[in-house]
Amino acid sequence: MSNSAVLTRPTARPTHLRAVTDDERPTPSSDPDRALPDGTAPRGFALYVGFDETKAELSGVSLGTIVEALRRTLADVAPAAETYATVALAPAGARGRDVDLVRLALHEPSAVARVKAESDAGDADRAADGVTVDISRKRVVIDGDTAPLTFKEFELLQYLVLREGSTIERTELVSSLWQGSTDEDAPGERTIDVHVRRLRAKLGRYEDIVRTVRGVGYRFDRHADVVIRYGHGTPSPDRF
Repeated sequence: MSNSAVLTRPTARPTHLRAVTDDERPTPSSDPDRALPDGTAPRGFALYVGFDETKAELSGVSLGTIVEALRRTLADVAPAAETYATVALAPAGARGRDVDLVRLALHEPSAVARVKAESDAGDADRAADGVTVDISRKRVVIDGDTAPLTFKEFELLQYLVLREGSTIERTELVSSLWQGSTDEDAPGERTIDVHVRRLRAKLGRYEDIVRTVRGVGYRFDRHADVVIRYGHGTPSPDRF
């Protein structure tokens, strides 16, 4: 990839841009909600762009073309500004949003802190006994090991967890977890029993957190050794 790529057509200056006078320039103290740490002053900004070469090619551009276009625009708006561009490299096959991978690759502080917090939480999961149902990360950890739940098994457990203490009828589980399925694709009520039996087998000695209410359906009962994590301190939107 070459950073010397040029645009195939000139870029016109946006008509809505104009020079900012000294009287209009904001000062760090003018916005109390964005107070700066003592002893610091703004010296520029970083714009993280998540866009890999495959997506760029599909859009008919290259990363070098985009860099040059941004530099030309900045030179037009603020001729005295200095620029520096670098390519963020992430491990091949790394998962996540492109912009988050870019921030992490370039060691953006809040991105690094977030990954560290998630790693620490994972270490705590592995060290602890009991069951952790992590709604935000779609996983169940049992005595420190991640349970091999299928997507549908996790959905079933999540549905019961988010309605803790309530008995859920089999018909509701079918209609809610197989929305959009045709009559041929949707399982019968007794098939739910099979899913629950497989789920309980994977919960091991904690299988009784999923209770059978005879003749009605199923209920999630929280034990002292069960932890529910919703993520970001907020319950899942479908909790109620």
